[in-house]
Amino acid sequence: MRDLLTEELADAGYEVRAAAGASPGLELARAERFDLIITDLRMPEMDGFDLIRGVMALPEPPHVVMITAFGSIETAIRAVKLGAYDYITKPFEIEELLLVADKALGERSLRSKVARLQREVEEKFGFTNIIAKSQAMRDVVSLVQRIAGSTASVLVTGESGTGKELIARAIHYNSNRSAGPFVGVNLAAVPEGLIESELFGHKRGAFTDARSDRPGLFVEADGGTIFLDEIGELALPLQAKLLRVLQEHEVRPLGATKNQRVDVRVVAATNKNLEEMLADGSFREDLYYRLNVIHLDLPPLRSRPEDIVPLAEHILETLGVRHEPPRRMRLSPEAQHLLLAYHWPGNVRELMNVLERGIALCQGELIADDDLPPHVRERRPADFLGAAVARRMTLAELEREFIERVLEDEAGNKTRAAQRLGLDRKTLYRKLDEYAKSDGTSRPSTPGEAE
Repeated sequence: MRDLLTEELADAGYEVRAAAGASPGLELARAERFDLIITDLRMPEMDGFDLIRGVMALPEPPHVVMITAFGSIETAIRAVKLGAYDYITKPFEIEELLLVADKALGERSLRSKVARLQREVEEKFGFTNIIAKSQAMRDVVSLVQRIAGSTASVLVTGESGTGKELIARAIHYNSNRSAGPFVGVNLAAVPEGLIESELFGHKRGAFTDARSDRPGLFVEADGGTIFLDEIGELALPLQAKLLRVLQEHEVRPLGATKNQRVDVRVVAATNKNLEEMLADGSFREDLYYRLNVIHLDLPPLRSRPEDIVPLAEHILETLGVRHEPPRRMRLSPEAQHLLLAYHWPGNVRELMNVLERGIALCQGELIADDDLPPHVRERRPADFLGAAVARRMTLAELEREFIERVLEDEAGNKTRAAQRLGLDRKTLYRKLDEYAKSDGTSRPSTPGEAE
């Protein structure tokens, strides 16, 4: 029987290993990775039940299909309780076994894909994937880590393109709701007359075009997180209905006669100043405080220049992998300098667009200054002092960065750099030595240096 099944399964396209008994079979399963084990029940030394127990103790246990001539409902129930995937009673047709094997391996493959996709999503939106070299972004990430496990509503503010949805997804995928759905909606993109139906659902016939029931996004997000982007665009009547949902944890679809309970965490985002909207009466104060239990304000890219190059390198790595064929993209020193000098009104989204253009235009794997768009190459000076204030730099830190920037702009020529700084060369050398010692490095000796 073992030889026959080995031959039939191999002919069906499977890679098959055979073992003469449960003990050697378990040893084989411990030594190699298998997707499916087909086993008899009655065997000497160790029976099929003991084999299942041993297999289920493996780090990644394969599916088990048990074959026996001693078929009974009690045996089947016991095998399944121990972890068996299915059960076949002798006598059986080969086609029956092949069908069970195909079903078991198909389900295992699907589970493996789901687990892999889940890991990829968690990695993509994990904290290590949020570039935070600057103190401002480190503070944001620290707060996100602290609040991820909470159920409190979160309000994320910041300019367009600062990554508000990325933060919302990081909150969700690092919370105990990560197995639930993440449902996002841009309220500015939905026509005002359809927003209520989009959020809360409708019953068939509730209005002219309601040809079937629609659950609504809050019901779709049940057990997970709903991300309400551009919350400042919501009209006052709908603000009142949203407030009721947040207070009662229930939605009533248009045309329905009963409320439906929902368990949803709300993360809202806006690039508007909601406090100004409170003052002019265009945003409800009670809704504001219901949403603003935890507030995350994302700093613009121009106020955190330390993040620009690391962000660019991360984006290039991601885009390069997607390229056909994959490319290992890098930035030239000149291109890096231009990115640091630009003021980034479109923030991270604009940076990504600029780098996508650079990849499309560059001939090799090094993006040069000529591959950047003209408005970036204009070298408009960044708000250096404003960025320094936003980064909470000390006067000593500001002096060091300014000296290093000037030295870089002079291509390492210390004589010209000293002249621009209004320092004599000895003072400049002394300061550079101090910086090198504080970094744990040593400066090259003076002879041979660029003068």
